[in-house]
Amino acid sequence: MPTKAEAVLAVAAKEIGVCERPKNSNNVKYNTWYYKQEIWDGKNGGKYPWCMAFVQWCFSEAGFPLPYKTASCSALLNWYKKNAPELVHTEPAPGDIVIYKGHTGIFEKYGPDPNYMYVIEGNTAVGNDDNGGCVMQRYRKVSSALAFITPFKEEEDEDVIDADELIQTMTDKQAYAILVKAQSYAATLEAPGWAKEEMQEAVNLGITDGRNPMVLIPRYQAAIMAKRAAYGTIEED
Repeated sequence: MPTKAEAVLAVAAKEIGVCERPKNSNNVKYNTWYYKQEIWDGKNGGKYPWCMAFVQWCFSEAGFPLPYKTASCSALLNWYKKNAPELVHTEPAPGDIVIYKGHTGIFEKYGPDPNYMYVIEGNTAVGNDDNGGCVMQRYRKVSSALAFITPFKEEEDEDVIDADELIQTMTDKQAYAILVKAQSYAATLEAPGWAKEEMQEAVNLGITDGRNPMVLIPRYQAAIMAKRAAYGTIEED
């Protein structure tokens, strides 16, 4: 089951390459969706820049509409600062909304240089950053952003078990049986999309064999793997 961030990023990535038609018209499906009509009449399209409409569309299309609907970058940032200031950050995470001065996008991941980031943006182009007319993956300096918005608060599960209380009533044998079942379940899970690239790099470096990426490991196994990586060898279990 993908996370909200993964679902939104999957939607955004599929839109890369979409451009307004004709050029400089702002006639694009994200504006049609936002304004509930085609806003281009051959003359007035330039009045409707659509970078924020694109961001709003992506979250809605993924099934997670933003809590405040606006086509203004500054208005969205101000809403979050007033209503959920804890969700406004200076360091991004995948799926965060990137707010520039007069422009926006969705943070995908850090670049090879951690001072840079990959952002999926609407109404952009190389040489015309904030009104270029296309959906693109841009490579930007992290410092170019005014702020990053985590769109939603972490949801609390009402059915979460009190782990401390449960552990106190459990025998060692019962705890081990639960751990075994948890490991078996974790082995069926797929690593999150944002981690796969670095996971493959770890395989290439011999740090891990890449099997069962979601399975938990004891500290002694992690220490042994780190030692093997330091000496350039990895042994199969």
